[in-house]
Amino acid sequence: MFGQLLILGYILTYIFNANKFWIVIICLSVMCSVASWISLRPLKEKRKKIFLFSLIPIAVSGSFVLFLITQIVLNVNPWYSPKELIPLGGMIFSSSMNSISLASERFFSELKKKAEIFEAMKISYKTSLIPITNMLFAVGIVSIPGVMTGQVLSGVSPLLAVRYQIVVLSMIFGSAGISSAIFLKLISRKKELIYGV
Repeated sequence: MFGQLLILGYILTYIFNANKFWIVIICLSVMCSVASWISLRPLKEKRKKIFLFSLIPIAVSGSFVLFLITQIVLNVNPWYSPKELIPLGGMIFSSSMNSISLASERFFSELKKKAEIFEAMKISYKTSLIPITNMLFAVGIVSIPGVMTGQVLSGVSPLLAVRYQIVVLSMIFGSAGISSAIFLKLISRKKELIYGV
């Protein structure tokens, strides 16, 4: 952990100082690809066959939510500012990765139990949103989220920190829901995988 975070610190320092749009695009593409691969960890034997089925949802939902947050809500200038795009992109891709991981595992588990495809999709979708839904219920009562904690510790007004945290929670909830829905829709059409379960 220590080594990874130290390396990350040096890499981010270089990217932030370079401030080039193509470096930001490459960085986000690598993050998206790695998240897509990790999301299929529960399905190791099917990973290569369905990699695109996780890459497409994470890329589509991630790009949409990242654009919405950075260009409409926060109005980031320039549009490729690495200080905003890379940390926010990381949170979005991570959220999508976790939701697809849960959805994929539950979907194939339900199929093994001889569930109908639509029923398996429904159960999988609900399962994929359990962690983020629990977090939304617990926030402010059980836990103070990381973004808000960091801002309060750095001296930002708690009321302003709350506003940023609401944006972040909405962002990760949206990306999780969209990516899971697209993934399940795509995978449900892969007949050879479904009937090979």
